[in-house]
Amino acid sequence: MSLPESVRDRLRLPVLASPMFIVSGPELVVAQCTAGVIGSFPTLNARPHAQLEEWLDRITRELADYDARHPDRPSAPYAVNLIVHSSNQRLDKDLATVVKYRVPVVITSLGARTDVNDAIHSYGGIVLHDVIDEQFARKAVEKGADGLIAVAAGAGGHAGTRSPFAFIEEIRSFFDGPLVLSGSIATGRSVLAAQAMGADLAYIGSAFIATEEADAVPSYKEMIVDSSARDIVYADCFTGIHANYLRGSIVGAGLDPAALTPAGQTPIDFAINESDAVAPARQVKPWRDIWGAGQGIGAVSQIVPAAALVDRLESEYLAALNTLASHAPSPAVGS
Repeated sequence: MSLPESVRDRLRLPVLASPMFIVSGPELVVAQCTAGVIGSFPTLNARPHAQLEEWLDRITRELADYDARHPDRPSAPYAVNLIVHSSNQRLDKDLATVVKYRVPVVITSLGARTDVNDAIHSYGGIVLHDVIDEQFARKAVEKGADGLIAVAAGAGGHAGTRSPFAFIEEIRSFFDGPLVLSGSIATGRSVLAAQAMGADLAYIGSAFIATEEADAVPSYKEMIVDSSARDIVYADCFTGIHANYLRGSIVGAGLDPAALTPAGQTPIDFAINESDAVAPARQVKPWRDIWGAGQGIGAVSQIVPAAALVDRLESEYLAALNTLASHAPSPAVGS
């Protein structure tokens, strides 16, 4: 089973913009969807919980308004990300709001639950579960996920260590449903490569941090532009789960990237203090002060509107398609 036509036919490019903690909000999601790619945000970005309904209402209204004005090129669907880990005390309330607004695509992370999937399926929603290895992928499918997001090496935020080539082959050996590939994808060429490997969509996050609509502080955006793959640090000391971070933000928080807390000494905790995102604090807080990014940021050279980024991706994608076509081997004589 590939992506449903209701999703596939509304995409300008086979891209799902990843939900980025702190960074993704309604303005970015609407800009991504109206540019022709699936936009998304984590529900935990809306604080307090009541703001989640405000965001979903805004996104729904603005996309409907856009579609009414552009019937020939409707917006792409949008998605939200639910953290299913037991420490997320907001999960049940957020899920109820997601169901109320019939969110088209839901990305689940850090735990696969049949009841969550059933709730989303009750209104016809699609569940994509992100995984970092084949074992988690099998469990997600067994519990009712419609599709998988293979988070391979080099992805921004919480990332795995698998080569995308190996990871995609492992998943495709037992799963023929919707598959999204994450890991250092920041160009149209990489989007095409993801498809060639067997993915339906490419998962792009870090490149969207350096857009005008992203809810990131200017220094974060500038650091994305000024950094490259060698400036990415893979560590598990901030949230208890391995993730990729910008070296400059670690140094800026007064920490030594070479002397971080040893693995295993930080408990996994996604409990949300509603004031964390807005109130000043002396304590270093993951994601607010330590900035996530993937190894693909070397392809990001300037801060642009999200639509301009999608324009670049499309141009590179089409150029790569033409190049491949011109290099395709000729059929053997008599074949």
